[in-house]
Amino acid sequence: MAAYETPVSDRMWVLTATAATPAPVLQELLDHLADGDGWDTVVGAVVDEKTVAAATQPLSDAGWKHTVDGRWIGWTSPAGDAGVRFDAFAAQHPSQNLATWTVWAGLSPDRPTWALTGSPHTPSSLLADLSKTLTHGTGTRRTKTARRPLSVRLRPSPPAISPPATGHTISRGL
Repeated sequence: MAAYETPVSDRMWVLTATAATPAPVLQELLDHLADGDGWDTVVGAVVDEKTVAAATQPLSDAGWKHTVDGRWIGWTSPAGDAGVRFDAFAAQHPSQNLATWTVWAGLSPDRPTWALTGSPHTPSSLLADLSKTLTHGTGTRRTKTARRPLSVRLRPSPPAISPPATGHTISRGL
C-alpha cells in the first residue's frame, strides 16, 4: 500500500505485507485507512522520539520487552512470538524509503511467519493501531493444523487354517 498527497505527487509512505499476514491484521489496516484520519506524519520531517513513542505506546502499555541493539529499537511480546522493530538508520534517510518499521509475528523479525514493513513516514497512528492489534494476540497465535484422520485399510482376512485331515478322529478319554 502506498499513500500519495495527490495523484501526481511523490509517494508519502509505503507499507508492504507478506502473503501470510493474517486477515484480522489486514482488516485493522484497512479499517484505519478507511477512517481517513491517520495522516499524522509529515513528509520530509525527521522521525523523532515523539513519533516512535506514539507508534509504540500500546506495546509499552502492555509491558512488552523494549531493547536497543545498534540501529534497531525493538519491542517484543512476553512470549517472544511477535514484535515491532524500528530502524533508526533508515529513519534518518527518509528519501530512500527504506523499511523503517517492521511489525512481525513468528520466530524473530528476521525469520517471521508474517510481517509488515513500513517506510519512515508511515503514520504513527496506523502503526499504533497495528501495535494494539498485536498486543491482543491477533496474528500471533499458532494455527493448529488439523490432524489427518488415520486411514483404515480393510484387507481380506487370510483364510482360516484348518487342521490337516488324517482320516482318524482322535479323542481323549477322561
